[in-house]
Amino acid sequence: MIKLYSKAKLPTLAGDFEIYTFTNDENKEHAALVRGQIDGRNDIPVRIHSECLTGDVFGSKRCDCRDQLLRSMVYLGKQEYGMLIYLRQEGRGIGLLDKIKAYSLQEQGYDTVEANLRLGLPADKRDYTFAVEVLNYFHITSIKLMTNNPSKIDFLEGNGIRISERIPVKSEPTPYDEFYLDTKRVKMGHQI
Repeated sequence: MIKLYSKAKLPTLAGDFEIYTFTNDENKEHAALVRGQIDGRNDIPVRIHSECLTGDVFGSKRCDCRDQLLRSMVYLGKQEYGMLIYLRQEGRGIGLLDKIKAYSLQEQGYDTVEANLRLGLPADKRDYTFAVEVLNYFHITSIKLMTNNPSKIDFLEGNGIRISERIPVKSEPTPYDEFYLDTKRVKMGHQI
């Protein structure tokens, strides 16, 4: 169960938001960026974004994470209301240290799924429980989910959140992330 820890105004290049932080038993510092009055409102656009230090912060071309984050923020910044939930679960939940190990295996020809499995890790270890708890905190039971990931939809719907619409988050493939995007599409079912 989450509890509100703090909130503040957060003007960004994409628009004005409020940033909320919560405490829970997990000891991770997740955040939610909120646009407009969302409490009790349904069918709002929501992006649930998992942290990617290499992409989000350093602009890595190995993935489309930063592009998805920025496109989502720009989209939400043009809406009357909406939310971006930022989850601190680097590298599909395996953490930064193992993610860089997986990068090394990818340089040897393994795809992202194979690299994780060779390290004895799951292909995707992410958990969206915090996102469900944030939606419940704001009394939201249905959303327009900004995603390409069908397992994210399945998790939310399996936990009582109705997805009234899927909003694709498209990015242009580059020579650096084409194999990565193909792997997401073929092996993980992403709707790219």
